[in-house]
Amino acid sequence: MQITPPFGFKEVVPLQRTAGVRMPAPGALPEFAPVTNAIPISYSEFAVACRDYPIVFTSNDEGKTFAAVAVLGLARAENLFVRDGHWQAGAYIPAYVRRYPFCMSRVRMNDVDQQQRLICIEKAYLADDGEKLFDADGKPLARWAPIEKLLNEYEVDLERTREMCAILADYALLEPFTLQASTPGNAPFTLSGMARVDEKKLEFLNAAQMKNLIKKGIMGRLYAHLLSLENFQRLLARRAPGTPAAAA
Repeated sequence: MQITPPFGFKEVVPLQRTAGVRMPAPGALPEFAPVTNAIPISYSEFAVACRDYPIVFTSNDEGKTFAAVAVLGLARAENLFVRDGHWQAGAYIPAYVRRYPFCMSRVRMNDVDQQQRLICIEKAYLADDGEKLFDADGKPLARWAPIEKLLNEYEVDLERTREMCAILADYALLEPFTLQASTPGNAPFTLSGMARVDEKKLEFLNAAQMKNLIKKGIMGRLYAHLLSLENFQRLLARRAPGTPAAAA
């Protein structure tokens, strides 16, 4: 059995019903959170995430497929929303972070990807004297119910995100863009590797395409994404005092 851990996780293993778990303290963040400048965002998160973060699209295969992410910082290993080990009060915490140390992972058996996903946990959080999430009969305890709900709903939401990104790519609505910025007292810098919706191209969609975007609820996400790009200015303001200058 081979399990590839999601970004930020170190080593994940299937969660056994007999396992003891060292549950994180309320408000505790995974190690990757303070040093991550972008976090995956799912379909249902667009409406809330767009209030705090720029939402952009990224690709790891030269534009064949895309993923949606919230930009948290303007440099590698920079999260401008985490201070002293805590996420800024009032800012939305993405589900990708909130689910930790749990996740759902696809398994490879004999070099073949299995369709079914398993609920897994960061191995370091297993402990013989840890909290039990299931009773002696293997039935879930009250503490497990909201965790399982988050994992299952998030996984379904990620599938909707993948479908949305595939449609945007198929309709050729995404364009690459680069952020060039400067802050007082610092050298100018460039942030690249991002894509955004080309709003002008929406005018040239045919009736069936436009209907599909509206029917699937994608159109609302597109405008949440476009409005969220103004948050790059807020990221710059977090980085340094004074009025930053930016152009995209």
